[in-house]
Amino acid sequence: MYRWFCLLLLSLALTACYNQASQTPDAWSLTEEQQDSISFYSTHHYTQNFNFVVKNDSLVLYAQRSDQKSGDNANAEANDSVVVAPGDRVVVADITYVTTDTIDSVWVKLAHDQMTQGWIQESRMLPNVKPDDPISWFIDTFSDSHLLLFLALVVVVLAAYGLLLIKRRKARIVHWNDFESPFPMALALLLSTAAVVYASIQLFDPDAWRHFYYHPTLNPFALPPKLSAFMTLVWTILIVTLAALDDIFHRFSFGEALLYTMGLAAVCAVDYVLFSISTLYYVGYPLLVAYIVYALYLHFRVKRPSYRCGNCGQPIGRLGRCPHCGADNV
Repeated sequence: MYRWFCLLLLSLALTACYNQASQTPDAWSLTEEQQDSISFYSTHHYTQNFNFVVKNDSLVLYAQRSDQKSGDNANAEANDSVVVAPGDRVVVADITYVTTDTIDSVWVKLAHDQMTQGWIQESRMLPNVKPDDPISWFIDTFSDSHLLLFLALVVVVLAAYGLLLIKRRKARIVHWNDFESPFPMALALLLSTAAVVYASIQLFDPDAWRHFYYHPTLNPFALPPKLSAFMTLVWTILIVTLAALDDIFHRFSFGEALLYTMGLAAVCAVDYVLFSISTLYYVGYPLLVAYIVYALYLHFRVKRPSYRCGNCGQPIGRLGRCPHCGADNV
Protein backbone atom coordinates (compact mmCIF):
# COMPACT_ATOMS: atom_id res chain seq x y z
CA MET A 1 0.00 0.00 0.00
CA TYR A 2 2.80 2.40 0.93
CA ARG A 3 4.57 1.65 -2.37
CA TRP A 4 1.45 2.43 -4.40
CA PHE A 5 0.91 5.65 -2.44
CA CYS A 6 4.49 6.80 -3.20
CA LEU A 7 3.99 5.92 -6.87
CA LEU A 8 0.82 8.03 -6.96
CA LEU A 9 2.60 11.03 -5.42
CA LEU A 10 5.45 10.67 -7.91
CA SER A 11 3.06 10.60 -10.86
CA LEU A 12 1.24 13.69 -9.58
CA ALA A 13 4.55 15.54 -9.15
CA LEU A 14 5.64 14.66 -12.67
CA THR A 15 2.37 15.74 -14.22
CA ALA A 16 2.47 19.01 -12.29
CA CYS A 17 5.86 19.84 -13.80
CA TYR A 18 4.36 20.39 -17.24
CA ASN A 19 2.28 23.47 -17.90
CA GLN A 20 0.26 23.36 -21.10
CA ALA A 21 0.75 26.55 -23.07
CA SER A 22 -2.23 28.79 -23.55
CA GLN A 23 -4.13 28.22 -26.78
CA THR A 24 -5.04 31.89 -27.15
CA PRO A 25 -2.80 33.21 -29.93
CA ASP A 26 -3.93 36.81 -29.39
CA ALA A 27 -2.94 36.93 -25.71
CA TRP A 28 0.11 39.06 -26.54
CA SER A 29 -1.13 40.70 -29.71
CA LEU A 30 -0.20 44.34 -29.33
CA THR A 31 -0.85 47.22 -31.65
CA GLU A 32 2.07 48.87 -33.40
CA GLU A 33 1.60 51.94 -31.21
CA GLN A 34 1.80 49.82 -28.03
CA GLN A 35 4.93 48.07 -29.28
CA ASP A 36 6.55 51.43 -30.06
CA SER A 37 5.64 52.66 -26.58
CA ILE A 38 7.23 49.61 -24.91
CA SER A 39 10.33 49.93 -27.08
CA PHE A 40 10.66 53.64 -26.24
CA TYR A 41 10.20 52.97 -22.51
CA SER A 42 12.93 50.29 -22.50
CA THR A 43 15.51 52.68 -23.97
CA HIS A 44 14.40 56.09 -22.66
CA HIS A 45 12.91 54.92 -19.31
CA TYR A 46 9.87 57.18 -19.49
CA THR A 47 6.73 57.22 -21.60
CA GLN A 48 3.35 58.93 -21.79
CA ASN A 49 1.85 60.24 -18.52
CA PHE A 50 5.30 60.43 -16.90
CA ASN A 51 5.69 63.45 -14.57
CA PHE A 52 8.65 65.85 -14.69
CA VAL A 53 9.63 68.99 -12.80
CA VAL A 54 11.31 71.83 -14.70
CA LYS A 55 14.73 72.75 -13.30
CA ASN A 56 17.48 75.27 -14.12
CA ASP A 57 16.19 77.14 -17.21
CA SER A 58 12.67 77.66 -18.48
CA LEU A 59 11.28 75.34 -21.15
CA VAL A 60 9.98 76.76 -24.41
CA LEU A 61 7.17 74.63 -25.83
CA TYR A 62 6.05 75.05 -29.43
CA ALA A 63 2.54 74.59 -30.72
CA GLN A 64 3.87 72.78 -33.81
CA ARG A 65 6.67 70.33 -34.46
CA SER A 66 9.30 70.92 -37.14
CA ASP A 67 7.48 68.65 -39.58
CA GLN A 68 4.24 70.64 -39.12
CA LYS A 69 5.76 74.03 -39.96
CA SER A 70 5.65 75.29 -43.47
CA GLY A 71 5.39 78.46 -45.47
CA ASP A 72 4.07 81.45 -43.56
CA ASN A 73 4.25 79.92 -40.06
CA ALA A 74 7.79 78.52 -40.36
CA ASN A 75 9.32 81.61 -38.72
CA ALA A 76 6.52 82.36 -36.29
CA GLU A 77 7.83 80.26 -33.44
CA ALA A 78 7.81 83.15 -30.97
CA ASN A 79 4.07 83.68 -31.48
CA ASP A 80 3.26 79.96 -31.25
CA SER A 81 5.23 79.10 -28.12
CA VAL A 82 4.63 79.01 -24.37
CA VAL A 83 7.19 79.14 -21.57
CA VAL A 84 7.20 76.82 -18.55
CA ALA A 85 9.07 78.27 -15.58
CA PRO A 86 11.51 76.36 -13.32
CA GLY A 87 9.70 74.54 -10.55
CA ASP A 88 6.58 73.90 -12.64
CA ARG A 89 5.37 70.34 -13.06
CA VAL A 90 4.70 68.93 -16.53
CA VAL A 91 3.39 65.62 -17.82
CA VAL A 92 4.33 63.80 -21.02
CA ALA A 93 1.23 63.98 -23.21
CA ASP A 94 2.62 62.50 -26.42
CA ILE A 95 5.85 61.26 -28.02
CA THR A 96 6.58 61.05 -31.72
CA TYR A 97 9.47 60.62 -34.14
CA VAL A 98 10.20 63.30 -36.73
CA THR A 99 12.50 61.59 -39.20
CA THR A 100 13.09 64.81 -41.16
CA ASP A 101 14.58 66.57 -38.13
CA THR A 102 18.39 66.43 -38.45
CA ILE A 103 19.03 67.68 -34.89
CA ASP A 104 16.79 65.39 -32.83
CA SER A 105 14.17 63.05 -34.23
CA VAL A 106 12.39 62.55 -30.89
CA TRP A 107 9.77 65.19 -30.08
CA VAL A 108 7.89 65.21 -26.78
CA LYS A 109 4.63 66.98 -26.05
CA LEU A 110 4.53 68.35 -22.49
CA ALA A 111 1.50 69.75 -20.69
CA HIS A 112 1.52 71.97 -17.61
CA ASP A 113 -2.23 72.65 -17.76
CA GLN A 114 -4.92 72.83 -20.40
CA MET A 115 -3.63 76.13 -21.76
CA THR A 116 0.11 75.55 -21.32
CA GLN A 117 1.29 72.71 -23.50
CA GLY A 118 3.40 72.16 -26.56
CA TRP A 119 6.21 70.25 -28.29
CA ILE A 120 9.92 70.21 -27.56
CA GLN A 121 12.90 68.18 -28.74
CA GLU A 122 14.01 65.54 -26.24
CA SER A 123 17.62 66.75 -26.33
CA ARG A 124 16.43 70.19 -25.15
CA MET A 125 14.01 68.80 -22.61
CA LEU A 126 16.10 66.27 -20.65
CA PRO A 127 18.83 68.65 -19.36
CA ASN A 128 16.16 70.95 -17.94
CA VAL A 129 13.79 68.50 -16.26
CA LYS A 130 13.94 65.91 -13.51
CA PRO A 131 11.49 63.18 -12.48
CA ASP A 132 8.85 64.31 -10.02
CA ASP A 133 10.13 62.18 -7.13
CA PRO A 134 12.10 63.26 -4.00
CA ILE A 135 14.65 60.45 -4.44
CA SER A 136 15.25 61.53 -8.05
CA TRP A 137 15.71 65.12 -6.86
CA PHE A 138 18.35 63.96 -4.38
CA ILE A 139 20.15 61.93 -7.07
CA ASP A 140 19.98 64.84 -9.50
CA THR A 141 21.52 67.23 -6.96
CA PHE A 142 24.43 64.98 -6.01
CA SER A 143 25.07 63.82 -9.58
CA ASP A 144 25.80 67.33 -10.83
CA SER A 145 29.45 67.38 -12.00
CA HIS A 146 30.02 71.03 -11.07
CA LEU A 147 28.60 70.43 -7.61
CA LEU A 148 30.81 67.35 -7.17
CA LEU A 149 33.97 69.25 -8.09
CA PHE A 150 33.04 72.15 -5.80
CA LEU A 151 32.15 69.72 -3.01
CA ALA A 152 35.47 67.91 -3.49
CA LEU A 153 37.41 71.16 -3.13
CA VAL A 154 35.46 72.27 -0.05
CA VAL A 155 35.74 68.82 1.55
CA VAL A 156 39.51 68.60 1.05
CA VAL A 157 40.11 72.10 2.46
CA LEU A 158 37.81 71.71 5.47
CA ALA A 159 38.98 68.17 6.19
CA ALA A 160 42.66 69.19 6.09
CA TYR A 161 41.97 72.12 8.43
CA GLY A 162 39.81 70.03 10.77
CA LEU A 163 42.24 67.12 10.96
CA LEU A 164 45.12 69.51 11.68
CA LEU A 165 43.11 71.14 14.46
CA ILE A 166 42.21 67.77 15.95
CA LYS A 167 45.83 66.61 15.81
CA ARG A 168 47.08 69.74 17.57
CA ARG A 169 44.54 69.28 20.35
CA LYS A 170 45.40 65.56 20.50
CA ALA A 171 41.72 64.79 20.29
CA ARG A 172 40.22 61.44 19.38
CA ILE A 173 39.70 60.70 15.70
CA VAL A 174 38.65 57.63 13.77
CA HIS A 175 41.50 55.32 12.66
CA TRP A 176 44.51 57.24 14.00
CA ASN A 177 43.51 58.06 17.59
CA ASP A 178 40.37 56.01 17.89
CA PHE A 179 38.57 54.46 20.84
CA GLU A 180 37.41 50.88 21.21
CA SER A 181 34.04 51.15 19.39
CA PRO A 182 33.99 49.42 15.98
CA PHE A 183 31.13 51.53 14.60
CA PRO A 184 33.02 54.69 13.49
CA MET A 185 35.54 52.57 11.58
CA ALA A 186 32.72 50.46 10.10
CA LEU A 187 30.91 53.63 8.99
CA ALA A 188 33.97 54.92 7.13
CA LEU A 189 34.52 51.54 5.43
CA LEU A 190 30.86 51.15 4.47
CA LEU A 191 30.72 54.64 2.99
CA SER A 192 33.88 53.96 0.97
CA THR A 193 32.45 50.66 -0.30
CA ALA A 194 29.16 52.34 -1.24
CA ALA A 195 31.08 55.01 -3.18
CA VAL A 196 32.95 52.29 -5.10
CA VAL A 197 29.72 50.41 -5.89
CA TYR A 198 27.99 53.63 -7.00
CA ALA A 199 30.87 54.60 -9.29
CA SER A 200 31.05 51.03 -10.65
CA ILE A 201 27.37 51.14 -11.66
CA GLN A 202 27.95 54.49 -13.36
CA LEU A 203 30.99 53.07 -15.13
CA PHE A 204 29.83 49.62 -16.26
CA ASP A 205 26.03 49.84 -16.36
CA PRO A 206 24.93 53.47 -16.62
CA ASP A 207 21.61 52.43 -18.18
CA ALA A 208 20.64 50.58 -14.97
CA TRP A 209 21.38 53.67 -12.91
CA ARG A 210 19.42 55.82 -15.38
CA HIS A 211 16.40 53.55 -15.01
CA PHE A 212 16.73 53.75 -11.22
CA TYR A 213 16.90 57.54 -11.52
CA TYR A 214 13.56 57.59 -13.37
CA HIS A 215 11.95 54.92 -11.16
CA PRO A 216 13.63 55.08 -7.73
CA THR A 217 12.75 52.94 -4.73
CA LEU A 218 14.18 52.50 -1.25
CA ASN A 219 13.32 48.80 -1.22
CA PRO A 220 16.51 46.80 -2.00
CA PHE A 221 14.48 43.64 -2.67
CA ALA A 222 12.72 45.27 -5.64
CA LEU A 223 15.94 46.10 -7.49
CA PRO A 224 18.45 44.25 -9.70
CA PRO A 225 21.47 42.75 -7.86
CA LYS A 226 23.86 45.69 -8.41
CA LEU A 227 21.35 48.32 -7.33
CA SER A 228 20.12 46.08 -4.54
CA ALA A 229 23.67 45.84 -3.16
CA PHE A 230 24.03 49.62 -3.29
CA MET A 231 20.67 50.27 -1.58
CA THR A 232 21.51 47.65 1.10
CA LEU A 233 24.75 49.53 1.79
CA VAL A 234 22.79 52.79 2.11
CA TRP A 235 20.44 51.28 4.71
CA THR A 236 23.39 49.72 6.55
CA ILE A 237 25.17 53.09 6.61
CA LEU A 238 22.12 54.71 8.23
CA ILE A 239 21.94 52.01 10.93
CA VAL A 240 25.68 52.07 11.65
CA THR A 241 25.59 55.89 11.81
CA LEU A 242 23.02 55.75 14.61
CA ALA A 243 25.06 53.12 16.45
CA ALA A 244 28.26 55.16 16.06
CA LEU A 245 26.62 58.36 17.36
CA ASP A 246 25.20 56.46 20.32
CA ASP A 247 28.64 55.09 21.22
CA ILE A 248 30.36 58.46 20.71
CA PHE A 249 28.00 60.49 22.91
CA HIS A 250 28.02 57.82 25.63
CA ARG A 251 31.80 57.57 25.60
CA PHE A 252 32.80 61.25 25.63
CA SER A 253 31.58 64.52 27.06
CA PHE A 254 29.42 66.64 24.75
CA GLY A 255 32.31 68.83 23.56
CA GLU A 256 34.63 65.89 22.92
CA ALA A 257 31.84 63.93 21.24
CA LEU A 258 31.06 66.87 18.95
CA LEU A 259 34.72 67.23 17.99
CA TYR A 260 35.03 63.49 17.31
CA THR A 261 31.85 63.54 15.20
CA MET A 262 33.19 66.43 13.14
CA GLY A 263 36.42 64.50 12.56
CA LEU A 264 34.46 61.39 11.58
CA ALA A 265 32.33 63.43 9.15
CA ALA A 266 35.49 64.90 7.60
CA VAL A 267 37.05 61.44 7.11
CA CYS A 268 33.82 60.07 5.61
CA ALA A 269 33.53 63.05 3.25
CA VAL A 270 37.09 62.57 2.03
CA ASP A 271 36.45 58.83 1.59
CA TYR A 272 33.32 59.48 -0.48
CA VAL A 273 34.98 61.97 -2.83
CA LEU A 274 38.22 59.97 -3.11
CA PHE A 275 36.62 56.61 -3.90
CA SER A 276 33.88 58.04 -6.13
CA ILE A 277 36.42 59.70 -8.41
CA SER A 278 39.25 57.11 -8.23
CA THR A 279 36.91 54.22 -9.14
CA LEU A 280 36.09 55.91 -12.45
CA TYR A 281 39.77 55.40 -13.32
CA TYR A 282 39.88 51.82 -11.90
CA VAL A 283 42.19 52.92 -9.06
CA GLY A 284 39.44 52.75 -6.47
CA TYR A 285 39.34 48.93 -6.29
CA PRO A 286 42.90 48.24 -5.05
CA LEU A 287 42.72 51.43 -3.01
CA LEU A 288 39.60 50.16 -1.21
CA VAL A 289 41.23 46.81 -0.37
CA ALA A 290 44.32 48.60 0.98
CA TYR A 291 42.13 50.99 2.99
CA ILE A 292 40.13 48.16 4.59
CA VAL A 293 43.30 46.28 5.59
CA TYR A 294 44.89 49.45 6.96
CA ALA A 295 41.75 50.47 8.90
CA LEU A 296 41.39 47.01 10.47
CA TYR A 297 45.08 47.02 11.40
CA LEU A 298 44.77 50.39 13.14
CA HIS A 299 41.54 49.38 14.87
CA PHE A 300 42.94 46.21 16.42
CA ARG A 301 46.00 48.13 17.59
CA VAL A 302 43.82 50.28 19.85
CA LYS A 303 44.45 49.43 23.48
CA ARG A 304 41.20 48.27 25.08
CA PRO A 305 40.49 49.44 28.66
CA SER A 306 40.73 46.61 31.16
CA TYR A 307 38.00 47.85 33.51
CA ARG A 308 34.69 49.65 33.60
CA CYS A 309 33.50 52.07 36.22
CA GLY A 310 31.08 50.48 38.67
CA ASN A 311 29.09 53.73 38.89
CA CYS A 312 28.75 55.10 35.33
CA GLY A 313 29.80 52.05 33.33
CA GLN A 314 32.42 53.93 31.29
CA PRO A 315 35.64 52.07 30.38
CA ILE A 316 38.68 52.98 32.52
CA GLY A 317 42.30 52.00 32.08
CA ARG A 318 42.96 51.16 35.74
CA LEU A 319 41.29 50.91 39.10
CA GLY A 320 40.90 54.03 41.18
CA ARG A 321 39.14 57.31 40.58
CA CYS A 322 36.92 57.33 37.47
CA PRO A 323 37.85 60.22 35.13
CA HIS A 324 34.23 60.42 33.94
CA CYS A 325 32.14 60.54 37.11
CA GLY A 326 34.73 60.73 39.89
CA ALA A 327 33.63 57.51 41.64
CA ASP A 328 36.27 55.36 43.35
CA ASN A 329 36.79 51.88 41.92
CA VAL A 330 38.72 49.42 44.06
